[in-house]
Amino acid sequence: MKHAFKLEENEYNLELSRAPAGYRLHLADRTVPVNLHLEDDGSAVLTVNGRSEKVLVATRGDDVFIHLGGVAYQLRYEHPLQRLAAQSQGSAEDHVKAPMPGSLVALHAKPGQTVARGESLLVMESMKMETTLVAARNGLVAAVHYDTGRTFDRDALLLSLEPRATAQT
Repeated sequence: MKHAFKLEENEYNLELSRAPAGYRLHLADRTVPVNLHLEDDGSAVLTVNGRSEKVLVATRGDDVFIHLGGVAYQLRYEHPLQRLAAQSQGSAEDHVKAPMPGSLVALHAKPGQTVARGESLLVMESMKMETTLVAARNGLVAAVHYDTGRTFDRDALLLSLEPRATAQT
């Protein structure tokens, strides 16, 4: 099955197929065995080409948040139809929602501030792990819905963007 993911500004096209022990990741020039094993404590073990690492994974819709090796990553699965819409100037996501329950640790944006795609908007903490949420596109911050230190549930609306007339995503 073919997939497209975005990590920061970069798009990655890849293909996954089932294997006897997990999956095969088909890259442009090679095939790599991969597996994700869920542990009892809520973490997971990711094995890529025989090398295993403990990871924390949370999902929210098409967003996948991964904490690996002390670094937090946000991947976005891109459906082929959404990719086509974006290429023809379709609209981007206007709302930044909490991928998991947590608390707001730091705000890097305020209402009326212009932000660029990939710019840090806020830092949240969940299960002693900090996650930075970034702007999915260029825009103007319309509202910040939580103050630093406040707790929230999964899918809580944390920040809203208004499209800028001159911004092109």
